[in-house]
Amino acid sequence: MPSPLFDRSALKIKHLHERIHDLDRSVVLDLSNLASNKVREEISAIARNIISARERGSSVVLMLGGHVIRAGVQKFIIDLMSRGLINCLSMNGAGIIHDFEFAMIGATTESVARYIQTGEFGLWKETARLNDIINQAYIKDKSAGMGESIGEAIENGSFAHKEISILAAAFRKNIPVTVHIGIGYDIIHEHPNCDGAAMGALSFNDFLKFAAVVQNLEGGVLMNFGSAVMAPEVYLKALSMARNVAHQKGEEIRKFSTLICDLYDLPANYREESPRDKTGYYFRPWKTMLVRTVADGGEGYYVRGDHRETIPELWAEINQVEKGLFK
Repeated sequence: MPSPLFDRSALKIKHLHERIHDLDRSVVLDLSNLASNKVREEISAIARNIISARERGSSVVLMLGGHVIRAGVQKFIIDLMSRGLINCLSMNGAGIIHDFEFAMIGATTESVARYIQTGEFGLWKETARLNDIINQAYIKDKSAGMGESIGEAIENGSFAHKEISILAAAFRKNIPVTVHIGIGYDIIHEHPNCDGAAMGALSFNDFLKFAAVVQNLEGGVLMNFGSAVMAPEVYLKALSMARNVAHQKGEEIRKFSTLICDLYDLPANYREESPRDKTGYYFRPWKTMLVRTVADGGEGYYVRGDHRETIPELWAEINQVEKGLFK
């Protein structure tokens, strides 16, 4: 006999106005609100590489964890996209949830410690509208992507705070946003209207979109802010696919730069792989993005810091480099 499935129709689902939100749009930084005037050498190098990549038409990819959106740096990312300095965004499932809630109600994030006690965590009716968007996109077009579909829904829908939506901005600029989910990872997977087939299909389409962007990474830049598992793993597979095709054509994808910004303490020699008997070996961005995939011509950079500092710092340094080039 097959094992029983959980009956989602038995769930009691509340409205978002009944939730205590941990963050509201007051955390969103203005472009002039820089945390520090100090620019690190690694940030300066990546800023120059980003501008060079734009000039040669190479990919500049920003991969991010959900905490980047919670950090309130949306305006910096949107500005960089609008200036052609980022041409692909990649995020996990948490990213679309925080962006969607910010756009809809100007607030996001709940206390896991509070709501897991009563079994209410994640069970909010309005957030589950994301499932309806995904389901409808799947029915309409089997080749649709999750990021684009949600960005379109926010941009064309009644969202009071859509001006701080990264997804909506990307849709306006025709910039791909790829969403890489793990089934069961995100709160919208709890809901009765979650269709695993639709969810998987749209996210897989996004993976193929991402791999196509990586095909143009020669001379480009790939950045990872705060994603310890999704970003390095998705990037690794996409790069292998892209290099496989390039190799058959006698081409190469090896001269590009990577930037990792996170809170992990890495040693000064982070361009060397950590020994297997050290815990750092299991921090995937280190060995995958800073060492192995750039070992034959590229270069990796690591900056330890909070996203509210590193992303504004990168934005400000790009501005300074542009002024120096085009004054």
